Amino acid sequence: MITLSVQLDQRSYPIYIGEDLLNRRELLVPHIAGRAFVVCAQSVAERYLPQVQRALGGIDHGTLLLPDGEQHKHLGTIDDVVGALIEQRFDRETTLIALGGGVVGDITGFAAASYQRGVPFVQIPTTLLAQVDSSVGGKTGVNHRLGKNMIGAFHQPRCVIADTATLGSLPDRELSSGLAEVIKYGAICDAEFFGWLEQHVDALLARDNAALSHAIARSCSNKAEIVAQDEREQGVRAILNLGHTFGHAIETETGYTTWTHGEAVAAGMCLAAEFSTRLGWLERGAQRRISDLISRARLPTAPPKIDAERFLAHMSRDKKARGDRINLVLLKAIGTAAVTHDYPLAELYGMLNRHAQG
Repeated sequence: MITLSVQLDQRSYPIYIGEDLLNRRELLVPHIAGRAFVVCAQSVAERYLPQVQRALGGIDHGTLLLPDGEQHKHLGTIDDVVGALIEQRFDRETTLIALGGGVVGDITGFAAASYQRGVPFVQIPTTLLAQVDSSVGGKTGVNHRLGKNMIGAFHQPRCVIADTATLGSLPDRELSSGLAEVIKYGAICDAEFFGWLEQHVDALLARDNAALSHAIARSCSNKAEIVAQDEREQGVRAILNLGHTFGHAIETETGYTTWTHGEAVAAGMCLAAEFSTRLGWLERGAQRRISDLISRARLPTAPPKIDAERFLAHMSRDKKARGDRINLVLLKAIGTAAVTHDYPLAELYGMLNRHAQG
């Protein structure tokens, strides 16, 4: 088992990474305050919920199963979670446990942040994307029909338990989706890791446990270091959004049903790399390395055909926009990212229009 830490003074917490951790009572129970309430994705309940319940042992707990899919990440589902907590008389001495992918983690975290003005929660991510990204850092929230993650709060978990054994049952498409976020870390801040990914992407797709454990640990380490510097995204943490402003626009336009989050981010990273090259920031060879690695990870390298004006309208409503300025994370080199709004909007429109025309 690998243990990392997110250093946030009194709110610091561990990330446990390894095989067969769900049964490890000693990892979970010290982080439970009072009773427990497990919010679990329906797709993983039969396989993994009994293990978590056994780890809880004699701790009084309740459960709620949520439907799978980004389309269920909205305020109506928060109402379901809060309603179950109230009906079953769970008080402030309750710890919520998120068991599932990023959608369940975001919903549970936001419910924990808001129920009775805040209760603790634990992240037990069962997808690669959640293990390397959404479970770490305290971002919680839900979508609105007009934009991704527009409603939410920063609320750090008590711990993260990333059991790599859960990845064995992950569909191939979801595994690739998680690799988009893994590749992101190499692109924004870890050129050495990017090179390692180029050499080991086939092993990751083949679910080699040693390769997966290394990729998860390196990704979490990179994110933990950035979050420790900038918990609430006032500065350097914004570079974690490489590809996301483009990607969120794709998800919003397609109604959160056609593209996975990782697929949208992958196409968004390719757009960010292309735009960086068009502005003279990034060498064309580096842009090709990024698109080639994304393609080898079985991810899309171009967005769907979306009218450029609609694309920009979605981007302008992104929570990272400031006034009439669309902030973008762009690349100066593999491993070096920067946030800027200082670029010709006509150049961005032209690039998006070219993709729309095909």
